[in-house]
Amino acid sequence: MTLVLENTIIDQIFPYKVDEKSRGVKMANEKLQKIRHSCAHVMAEAIRNLFPGTKIAIGPAIDNGFYYDFDFPEGTKFTEDDFGSVEKEMRKILLGNHDFVRSEVTRDEALKIFTDEPYKVELIKAFPENETITTYRQNTFLDLCRGPHVENTREINAQAFKLAKIAGAYWKGDSSRPMLTRVYAYCFEKPNELKEYISMLAEAEKRDHRKLGVEMDLFHLDPENPGQIFWHPNGWTIYTVIQDYMRVQVRRDGYMEISTPSVMPRSLWEKSGHWGHYQKNMFITESEKRIFAIKPMNCPGALEVFKSRLRSYKDLPIRLSEFGHDVRNEPSGTLHGIMRVRGFVQDDAHIICTEDQVASEVARFCKLLKNVYHDFGFDDLVVKFSTMPEDHVGDIETWQRAEKALADACKETGLEYEIQPGEGAFYGPKLEFKLYDCLGREWQCGTIQADFQLPSEERLNATYIGSDNLKHHPVMLHRAILGSMERFLGILIENFAGSFPTWLSFEQAAIIPVSNSFDDYAREVNDALLKSDIRSNAYLSDDNMRQKIKIVTKEHKTPYILIVGENEKKDGTVTVRFRQSSGLEQRTMKIEEFKAYVKEKVETHSIGI
Repeated sequence: MTLVLENTIIDQIFPYKVDEKSRGVKMANEKLQKIRHSCAHVMAEAIRNLFPGTKIAIGPAIDNGFYYDFDFPEGTKFTEDDFGSVEKEMRKILLGNHDFVRSEVTRDEALKIFTDEPYKVELIKAFPENETITTYRQNTFLDLCRGPHVENTREINAQAFKLAKIAGAYWKGDSSRPMLTRVYAYCFEKPNELKEYISMLAEAEKRDHRKLGVEMDLFHLDPENPGQIFWHPNGWTIYTVIQDYMRVQVRRDGYMEISTPSVMPRSLWEKSGHWGHYQKNMFITESEKRIFAIKPMNCPGALEVFKSRLRSYKDLPIRLSEFGHDVRNEPSGTLHGIMRVRGFVQDDAHIICTEDQVASEVARFCKLLKNVYHDFGFDDLVVKFSTMPEDHVGDIETWQRAEKALADACKETGLEYEIQPGEGAFYGPKLEFKLYDCLGREWQCGTIQADFQLPSEERLNATYIGSDNLKHHPVMLHRAILGSMERFLGILIENFAGSFPTWLSFEQAAIIPVSNSFDDYAREVNDALLKSDIRSNAYLSDDNMRQKIKIVTKEHKTPYILIVGENEKKDGTVTVRFRQSSGLEQRTMKIEEFKAYVKEKVETHSIGI
């Protein structure tokens, strides 16, 4: 049951605020989704017109447009060369100003209508007995669909869509079922939005972390070992810089670092609930007639550390951080560079506290997260509030308390949030923090989850002695800021297009002598910088200076190129060429002056150079 009071939506079970800005965005998104869904029907009609006998499956709206799955007649080869004729046919249909007409039909009527559409028949037969079955018709095309749709095809701008690509897709994702042809399309409300999106895609392609990862010698991926990353020195340098930075931040915020085993017994995963809820994603092995699993997450291990000794309420909260290496059995088709992998490290932490401490600890975490994201150049955040899913453990009352605690913490830190009903973890609600990169793309990274279940007597039975001298079960807050270290680094590669700020660059300074006669001075400068923890290299090969600069600029994207010759050697200076995109003029500096300059950029985590 819900009430609306003074522009605030109140859920009688879970009372959360939805701000007017969020509501406006939601309404705009709903309109765009209607346009996309309706345009998918128009594309299906166009393809049916051009390729008679084609069977249709499903065609949902997605983030950037829509797709539709087709089963083309035998002997028909549909390719991207056909996109032009399909788009032309779609525009012809749109000009007809056809209404989208909704009809409710019985199961028998639906089966009769779609008797020649095997995929629709299968869907109809799978509907529950009391399911309301609806169809939508525009022009001559009739589809089985729940909707909603726009009122008329004139609401779809004929210049605001574009067919994008073709992919293969098994019916219902089952490799034993027919392979269908999935046609993707971009679709927006206005033509300029489509143009901007296509431009963004072109820029994103240039920034693709998989491409830059090879060009900059950061890492490689082996097709024989899917979802696992081989880090090269350049990439691992950036990785460890980020990790060291996070260590400092969490230590300053009162965390203690731990490390827990990668392989743990089935009995522990059964007690935690993961065996019943997450087993399909776990790599399982056997030793001495016992079943073990490689950990897909770190929370049971952290709670085992907590349980290893008697705890008092005076000890709480206890903040345990861990760079936990996790492995998840992700389907190979879902893997994507270093963004979606099987083996990864989380900047994980678990805060074990009393229920009264939850709100303050969540608020404390939110402040830490905002500061960390700022240092990486991300200040535009969106917070998603995920509530109790259908598949959950624990009683409603406990979930209500957990959700209220998160809501109160958001209020304390001034964070607005959007509700994601039913998207919480099986053991507790969560906040998800999404950031935007320089292209406006949204990335989900940080999260915090309030867990009243895992420490309970029914699960891992963690206890502390309260002020009443009795045993109590704590609350566990699961939290990560960066999330997967691998994924976050992939985001950074694409956000900066490989041109990292000084503090993150694997090579901060490149010393290039004007000729080999000044190699000794180049070595001297390099040694001085290395002793000051500046990541530098002296380029002493027989290549000419221009070739060396090209390598440093294009492949390493080094912030500072230090040219040294006769004058620099005589004066104890370096001529600093700043990265071209900075717009800074080259300067001659004393070595100590340059060291101080770099130190300031590093210590302040400056996004510039």
